[in-house]
Amino acid sequence: MKFNLGTTIIGLVHITNVVADTSSLVDPRTRFPDRYILPNQTFPGLQSNWNPPIDSGEQSYVGNGRLKGRKALITGGDSGIGRAVAIAYAREGADVTINYLPEEQSDADQVQRYVEDSGVKFHGIPGDLRNETFCTDLVQQAHAAMGGLDILVSNAGVATNQPNISKISGEQIRRTFETNVYASLFLTRAAAPLMPGGSSIMFTASTTGRLAVPYLVDYSATKAALVSMARTIGVQLAPRGIRVNAIAPGMTYTNFLTSQGQTQESVEAFATAFLPLGRLQQPVEVSPLYVLVAAGENTASIGSVYSSNGGDTGF
Repeated sequence: MKFNLGTTIIGLVHITNVVADTSSLVDPRTRFPDRYILPNQTFPGLQSNWNPPIDSGEQSYVGNGRLKGRKALITGGDSGIGRAVAIAYAREGADVTINYLPEEQSDADQVQRYVEDSGVKFHGIPGDLRNETFCTDLVQQAHAAMGGLDILVSNAGVATNQPNISKISGEQIRRTFETNVYASLFLTRAAAPLMPGGSSIMFTASTTGRLAVPYLVDYSATKAALVSMARTIGVQLAPRGIRVNAIAPGMTYTNFLTSQGQTQESVEAFATAFLPLGRLQQPVEVSPLYVLVAAGENTASIGSVYSSNGGDTGF
């Protein structure tokens, strides 16, 4: 069929009964259960103690070589989102070094098995990121162990629920800023001179860096700082070909919940009130963002904030 519009002839193609293949679709409403059981544990807590288990991609993440030959350092890589990133990177072909606290060794051992089963190299370096010297040593050790470094994921963090500003101690504030902000600065300062053009640095921020969360005053402030750092350091390092960005997850089903003082009741209330999906996201739903940002084809993303949040739209 043709229409004559002045001097222009437009041909229309008749399309008949095209049916989309829906066999590969994953409905986010039903992919994971909407019920959670939080164990009674304090900081730092172990992922292996959770039942139903946290899904960091141990059985569910399938890679396709997007990061083949890359070399990544991930802090807080033993559990939660950091664990999911380590597994995803390994299955995408990257060698992986993770940092964790000594008391998290059993979780780190599990990550080692998953990474090495992917056919890439694994290195684990325990230590406290609040120590400036250790942050520098960590980067140098990771660089030496892997024979290079082109991905840095500063993911480790701490938080403490405290709804009363007059009861937030100086010790809590220092611990939160030293772990979440200072360590990210120290790690980036040490890593940047070692990283070639095409490298990627990511800070794990949070939707709390933009939303008003009255019981996480100091934590929210650190996450806002990380967003600012991603933008300012991103502009500074862009001329060297190093991309810096932030990932801002919403509330996620990880052992971080109990370490910050969340309860079964508070988590369920939050999911009901603020998440259109009606459930918390799993770490394996967040890790693909870290793959996307690190991937070589994502060359123009600088100082950006990516978010996976289940509809809790802080960003």
